[in-house]
Amino acid sequence: MLSNAIGAEFREVADREWDGKPAKAVVAARVYPTDPEDLWDALTNAERLPRWFSPVSGDLRLGGRYQVEGNAGGTILRCEPAQALDLSWEFAGATSWVTVRLTPEGQGARLTLEHIFPATDLDGEHWRKYGPAAVGVGWDLGFLGLGLHLASGEAKPPETDPAWMASEEAKGFMRGSADAWSAAHIASGEDPATARRMAQNTAAFYTGG
Repeated sequence: MLSNAIGAEFREVADREWDGKPAKAVVAARVYPTDPEDLWDALTNAERLPRWFSPVSGDLRLGGRYQVEGNAGGTILRCEPAQALDLSWEFAGATSWVTVRLTPEGQGARLTLEHIFPATDLDGEHWRKYGPAAVGVGWDLGFLGLGLHLASGEAKPPETDPAWMASEEAKGFMRGSADAWSAAHIASGEDPATARRMAQNTAAFYTGG
């Protein structure tokens, strides 16, 4: 499996507002060699989603409820084909939000994803232990899988391949992703030692270390 790109090409940890309340966003972006219409189809077509992400069921339209198999569910809050998708991300009793923006860039299309958390979540045990890399590594895997799918038309989510997940290549990918999110966290103003500790905890979680 090729992992020359560690998922996203751009990462940021940024302050946001959601419904007028303070929030924190984990931002990932990458330019893919396709057009916004094809990229949108890969992101929203129930037949293509399992080839790079996970099976998704439900009413996949504005106002509809969706469910990612074995993961989060929620409501589709905005749906503008080939441009914008917003949804709530409800998992383990907590609610956050995911926004997706597609824009043409050169001969390709830029995907910008923001996973937005209420500022109150930053005081929780999960964030204090793992920080932004907790979701960042997961989205990097998604960005990687999407790239492989767009290149081949088929592929499968990297995390569903036990042989790859157990490989040194995969462990290097997880550590590289966690380190990249640590750098983004430090750039946002976090104490470097704290950001690195969080990233190390995340890498250990993903690699079994």
